[in-house]
Amino acid sequence: MRLGGRLAAAIEVLSDVEARRRPVADALKDWGLAHRFAGSGDRAAIGNIVYDALRKKRSYGFRMGDEGAAALGFAAVLDGLGMETAELAAALDGDRFAPAMPGDDQVGRFGGADLSEAPDAVRADVPDWIAARLEASLGDGWVEEAAALSTRPPLDLRVNTLKADRDKVVKALAPFDATASDLAPEGIRIAAIEGAGRHPNVQVEAGFQKGWFEVQDEGSQLAALLSGAAPGEQVLDLCAGAGGKSLALAAMMENTGQIHAADSDRHRLAPIHERLARAGSRNVQVHDPREDMAGLIGSMDLTLVDAPCTGSGTWRRRPDAKWRLSENALAKRIEEQDAVLDRAARFVRPGGRLAYVTCSLIADENAARIAAFLERHAGEGFAVADTGARWAAMLPEAIERCRVRDLAGGSVITMTPKLTGTDGFFFALLERAG
Repeated sequence: MRLGGRLAAAIEVLSDVEARRRPVADALKDWGLAHRFAGSGDRAAIGNIVYDALRKKRSYGFRMGDEGAAALGFAAVLDGLGMETAELAAALDGDRFAPAMPGDDQVGRFGGADLSEAPDAVRADVPDWIAARLEASLGDGWVEEAAALSTRPPLDLRVNTLKADRDKVVKALAPFDATASDLAPEGIRIAAIEGAGRHPNVQVEAGFQKGWFEVQDEGSQLAALLSGAAPGEQVLDLCAGAGGKSLALAAMMENTGQIHAADSDRHRLAPIHERLARAGSRNVQVHDPREDMAGLIGSMDLTLVDAPCTGSGTWRRRPDAKWRLSENALAKRIEEQDAVLDRAARFVRPGGRLAYVTCSLIADENAARIAAFLERHAGEGFAVADTGARWAAMLPEAIERCRVRDLAGGSVITMTPKLTGTDGFFFALLERAG
């Protein structure tokens, strides 16, 4: 497919996403199934245009004077591919599948618009209703922090130290320009794609099949490390999902002790079995959602809650989610977070720890949930640990690379794309008196 056909397809997908308010991944998949002539390179290029348009929907709309699918598609090509208007017009000329070029007034506006004159929510590329919440969470620099969620993300991997070391995996992935991560000691990064490029499918690589590495954002890796899981401990991963953090904890614990992986949704949990086998993780016991776990109450050294959340910290990877998010959905997530924290508390032994993690940058889901938990569980011996000090001890060269907030005598941290170079993550650690 030529650029015109790819752009027309991207506009079609964007129109579908807007009209049906459906996940962009589903819309792209359906388009591919209906247009089997399109090769993998075509599908990747179309996906780039669609995702770029959704990441910067408001700033592109401001610059084009139009938030329609066609305007956003053209903006994404001009910006994402770094093309000049005349260059794009020449590329589309004579292509019968290409959409009509916007008028000179619109493309001129796109090139000359001054985003500094736009409202904060537009410059941040977020819905109006969420702007105040992000400002409360991130402070004076919230616009720049939120705008960083509109950039293309890197591909992050975690070396499985049960089977390999980082040098070995970096060497195996050398054709993809893989490098050691800045912060996570077992992390590897493949830089964000540029132009019409695409990330490699690392899951077909021999190293992945052998269990040498897993795909995991560097922020998620750091959250697992901050939990302090140690060899021989009893650990409960209460919202294990597909098992990413359980796998990281198993390697940290050197396949000793016991990790209990549980999730309320068996569909989310299903992939964990294959992943554990490939990684050689032998100290993980997977619990069916219907299973009675009463025998674990009061016996865990560490209970990890990777809580259900809005996912605002992952908007680089799932930009359509920010336009579907509603205040009702946020309220529902807050209820779920309180409920899972209350459940988790029952499993923590005296002297044990409760780690709370979200991939959200909204304070209502983060520090506010910890404060509310402490009120509900007053007298049960829970106290907020000094996570900022833990970060400084773990990464003394990167003390300023996360946001530290004092809370109830301890501290909690937030990682962001702009500051940490990761997805957005919140981490709090509660210690229970012995």
